[in-house]
Amino acid sequence: MNSKQQPALVRQQFWTVFGKYMRPILSASGEKINWINYKTGVKFIRINLNCSNGEASIGLELSNPEEEIRHLQFDQLLQFKKPFQQLCGADWQWQKDVLSDGEKCSSTISASIRNVHILNQSDWPQLISFFKNGMIALDQFWNEYQFALQ
Repeated sequence: MNSKQQPALVRQQFWTVFGKYMRPILSASGEKINWINYKTGVKFIRINLNCSNGEASIGLELSNPEEEIRHLQFDQLLQFKKPFQQLCGADWQWQKDVLSDGEKCSSTISASIRNVHILNQSDWPQLISFFKNGMIALDQFWNEYQFALQ
């Protein structure tokens, strides 16, 4: 195995471990779900888990290419900011327009932690706890408030 394969293998191992850790946890609706590939049921809305460059983030990403629709969805979620904060915490950033590297614009509600590295297995407990708590909280919120976007 060359040095370029090693980081990819460690990342894959982390997500496998995280998936196994989350597998027995039921969703807020009492169903078994795939936590890593969480299905919101709404086109262009997904939960995004990321860990790179010493930072881990979790977020609800609205990526509808039609800006008016995306902004409307974001504003609809914004109406539920208080219950969101009660379920998920107040540390989440609400950004109506985020430009990605690929020049695509999205809206996000996200939280992050710094100084964690997926390649450092001693950081895995902190990462797993962060992602677990965030996913469970987002799932509870989504289970109660997704109707606003249907």
